[in-house]
Amino acid sequence: MQNFLDFFQNTQERIIRRIQQLVEIESPSRDEAGSRMAAAWIADEARKISGDFKIERILAESYGEHLIVRAFPSEQKPVLLLGHTDTVHPRGTKEKNPTRIEDGRLYGCGSFDMKANIVLMLEVLRAFGEFGLTPPRPVTILLSCDEEIGSYTGKELVEREAAAAEICLVCEPSAGGRVKTGRKGTGMFILKTHGIPAHAGLEPEKGASAVLEIARQIQKIHTLNNLKRGTTVNVCTIAGGTTSNVIPAEAACEIDVRFTSGKEAERVESAFHNLKPFDERVRLEMIGAINRPPLERTKAVVKLYEKARKIAAGFDYELGETQVGGASDGNFVAALGVPVLDGLGLAGDGAHTLDEYILVEDIPKRATLLAKLILES
Repeated sequence: MQNFLDFFQNTQERIIRRIQQLVEIESPSRDEAGSRMAAAWIADEARKISGDFKIERILAESYGEHLIVRAFPSEQKPVLLLGHTDTVHPRGTKEKNPTRIEDGRLYGCGSFDMKANIVLMLEVLRAFGEFGLTPPRPVTILLSCDEEIGSYTGKELVEREAAAAEICLVCEPSAGGRVKTGRKGTGMFILKTHGIPAHAGLEPEKGASAVLEIARQIQKIHTLNNLKRGTTVNVCTIAGGTTSNVIPAEAACEIDVRFTSGKEAERVESAFHNLKPFDERVRLEMIGAINRPPLERTKAVVKLYEKARKIAAGFDYELGETQVGGASDGNFVAALGVPVLDGLGLAGDGAHTLDEYILVEDIPKRATLLAKLILES
């Protein structure tokens, strides 16, 4: 354990430089060029660690490239390290949050969520090579390119690799240093209302307002919330109408759904598809579906967390746990019954904001934890 701590401490400046290099490559979701650049950089770094690693760059048209790195092949089921290369920040955002270090924090767009953690995975593999260690199980790193927008092209890859894995370690950002033993499932829906246009001054009675209808539906939709069961249903955007003197014929709203159980997901989705218009002249159209199942705190998840907690305690590193509302690709893995430990990324804060950063001092400890988890899998 001490050897790993010393190694990552002594190579910390090099690790920081690599984090900065990857953060500087802007790769927002659906930016094919940026995604390919990030995948190329990661693949090149992996080849520098070992020419024996098998690297796959998988094209996802209109999104970018997924990346798989396979290390230490054997007949054993692999440890799956999961992450993503896409960020929520549009190109040019790095001018507003430049990559830099201030007061022990490494700032930069996508640094916390989750490019620093991609580098961390690679540095753990590098450490194994430096110490001449071969983990008891193969290691597969899977980095999707569309996680931030629902993993529509990455889901199949995640499920394929997870089905073959012994355990899955998700290197998404930690929550104040704590790992995540539970995540809510998610659903993304759009409700559209189709009314009848009419002149708002001359003959409004001939119209059927799509905006009025959607307003009434929003009130009904919000009654589906059940906070005691951990279910939230929120209309987050709304748009409608054409101009100020026309009864609006069209309106739409986006609905975010979060839940802790499959039964709650079924309840909400069923209610959505059974909505009836208040004004029978208006037609309702519901688009969307449940996107990710919940990552539930099962006995297998708790067992994996306890192992991680004991490893961390071995070098006086406190490792707490928490359950969060946000989902990750780890949710897909959990649905297959594979033990998952999420939030193994570096401590930091500001995900999806212009204040995003990681704590530099956490690098040696988090890398040591990840290395030991792989070796004891």
